[in-house]
Amino acid sequence: MDKTVRVKMVKALEKELNYKRFIHTMGVAYTATALAMRYGADVDKAEMAGLLHDCAKCKSIDSMQSICRKAGASVSNAEKNNPALLHSKAGAILARTDYEIEDNEILSAIMWHTTGKPDMSLLDKIVFISDYIEPTRCTAPRLPEMREAAFRDIDEALIMILEDTLSYLKSTGCDIDLMTEETYEYYINKKRLE
Repeated sequence: MDKTVRVKMVKALEKELNYKRFIHTMGVAYTATALAMRYGADVDKAEMAGLLHDCAKCKSIDSMQSICRKAGASVSNAEKNNPALLHSKAGAILARTDYEIEDNEILSAIMWHTTGKPDMSLLDKIVFISDYIEPTRCTAPRLPEMREAAFRDIDEALIMILEDTLSYLKSTGCDIDLMTEETYEYYINKKRLE
């Protein structure tokens, strides 16, 4: 990534995000580049997707819904009142409109970094996993094992994260996006066939 573009993007994100979210974002970008180097993915794309994955996270739910509506993107029932889900879709739109990202791989990684999706690309997996294991995260029960797995077997780390996410959501009674369940089932079935 061009140094000038990166500096401009980081400065814009620093203004847009609260301090905690900005530090998390920098951690995701760092982790995504490390995983990209490990698995032979495009490091610049991984950094860009990591930097922009939460670009809509600090916006209000009304603002995120408006961003989606203006772009003609549908909003599911699970997303309607859940900014934790909606920010991914709104973020992919903002990455395209406000940050001028035209690369579909980067936009996909931003779009699916919260729920995942069946048959994710390598970059999708890298950003999804980086969001969960980046250095400032500290509350997930199996975090050390997930971090180790991420650099050994990316699909194993993906399954572990999906398992823990679904378990947490069920235990708290939070809405579970069907895409997360479909993603988990896809990768569990894929692993059984290996």
